[in-house]
Amino acid sequence: MLNKWLFKQVDNSALIAFRIIFGLLITLEAVGAIFTGWIRRTLIEPDFTFNFIGFEFLQPLPGDGMLYYYGILGLFGLFVMLGFKYRLSIFCYTIMWAGVYLMQKSSYNNHYYLLMLLCGIMFFLPAHRYFSIDAWKKPDLKKISMPQWVWVLIVLQLWIVYTYASVAKLYPDWLDGTLPAMLMRGKADYWLVGEFLQQDWVRYAIAYFGILFDLLIIPALLWKRTRVPAFILAIFFHLFNSFIFHIGIFPYLSLAFCLFFFPSEKINKYILRNKKPYYDKGEIIIPSYRKPLITVLSIWFVIQIALPLRHWFFQDNVLWTEEAHRLSWRMMLRSRSGKTTFKVVEKGKRDTIYVNKARYLSPKQMRSVSSKPDMMWQFAQRLKEDYAEKGKDVKVFVKSEISINGRPYEKFIDPKVDLAAEKWQHFKHHNWILPSKLD
Repeated sequence: MLNKWLFKQVDNSALIAFRIIFGLLITLEAVGAIFTGWIRRTLIEPDFTFNFIGFEFLQPLPGDGMLYYYGILGLFGLFVMLGFKYRLSIFCYTIMWAGVYLMQKSSYNNHYYLLMLLCGIMFFLPAHRYFSIDAWKKPDLKKISMPQWVWVLIVLQLWIVYTYASVAKLYPDWLDGTLPAMLMRGKADYWLVGEFLQQDWVRYAIAYFGILFDLLIIPALLWKRTRVPAFILAIFFHLFNSFIFHIGIFPYLSLAFCLFFFPSEKINKYILRNKKPYYDKGEIIIPSYRKPLITVLSIWFVIQIALPLRHWFFQDNVLWTEEAHRLSWRMMLRSRSGKTTFKVVEKGKRDTIYVNKARYLSPKQMRSVSSKPDMMWQFAQRLKEDYAEKGKDVKVFVKSEISINGRPYEKFIDPKVDLAAEKWQHFKHHNWILPSKLD
C-alpha cells in the first residue's frame, strides 16, 4: 500500500510548471532586493548584523559585495527557471539564501524561512526532466512522469504551514479583532481602500476569514467539487495580502502551489502546451533508495510538525517571551513595541554610561533591540566586546518595557541582571525575562 502511494508514477506537469514559476519568483526576489534598496539598508549600511545565534561566522561581504552576491543569487534563480544545470543552480541558491537568512534577523520573515525550506526541497525533486535546457541537451533525462511521493511531499509541507498558521490565530487578541484592527490602522492612508479597512466588521471578517482560509484551503483544493471556488478565494486572499501588506513574492508563490491540485490536462492546455500527457497505467517503480527515502521523509515531517510546537515546552507565553517564536509559522500574529535603555558599568567602578543606541544601530535594528530578548542579549554582548577593545571590563544592564498588541507597557527584563554575563540557551527559558501578565 505504501509503495503504491509513494512510488506510483503520475504526470509531472505540475512540477515542471511550478519549477518555471518558482525560478522566476526567486529571481525576482533576489533582483528586487537590489533595486528596492533592501540590501543596502539591511546588510551594507548597518555596522553589524544580528545573526541567528550560533551563526556569527556569517557576515555580510564588505563594501558593495552583497549587491554582487544578490546578483549571482538572481542568476542562479534564472538558471532554475530555465532548467540549466538545475541541481547545481538550486543547490547554490539554497546555500546562498540560507546564508543571508541566518546572517540577519532584523528583517525576519516567515516567508524567508519557507523559501529556504522550499529551495532545499526542490533540490531533491526531478523538476528539470521536461521543458528545460538540461533535458534538451541530454534527451535521456527527459520524462513526462514522476513518482507520487513528490506530490505528497509538496502537499503535506503546505498543509503543515497553513494549519499551524490557522491554529496560531486561535488566541483572544485575534479572535476579538484587536490585532487585525491594529494591522489595518496603519493602512488608513491607502488609496481607495484605506477608509474601508477601518470599519469594525472588516476586522472581524479578516480575523475569521484568515483562520478558516488557512485551515480549509488545502482540503478544499484536494476535493474536486470545491477546487475551483477555493482557487478563486485563494486568488482574492493572496492578492489582498500582496496589496495590503507588501510581502514580496509569497502571495504569488502560494498561488503557484495550486498547480499541484489541478489535473495535468489543464496545466498542459494553458501552460505547457506541447507537453505529451502521461496516461495513468498504474505503473509503480520502486527505486533502490526506497528505505533511505522513506526514512528521510519521515524525519523531515517529524521535525516540521515538532518545531512549531516547541514553544509549549517553554515557560510563559510565547507572545511575551518570543522564545520559540521563529520557525513556527506564527505569521503577522502580534504587534510588539518596546522602550529599552542599556547602561554600561565598568567593573570595580561606579560610573554609569547610558548607551546611545543610534551610535551602533540602524533605525530598524533599534526597533528590534527594543522589543526582542535575543537581540537585546546580542547587543549586550556587542557592547561588552566594544568596551573590551578599549581595555574596559564592563557589565551591561537593561531596563526594558514591552507592549503587546497595544496593551500598557510592562517591565520585561530584570534590570539587576548583567546581560553580558548571561549564556544564551536555545532550548531553555531565560529567567532574566520577567513573567508576563498576559492572559
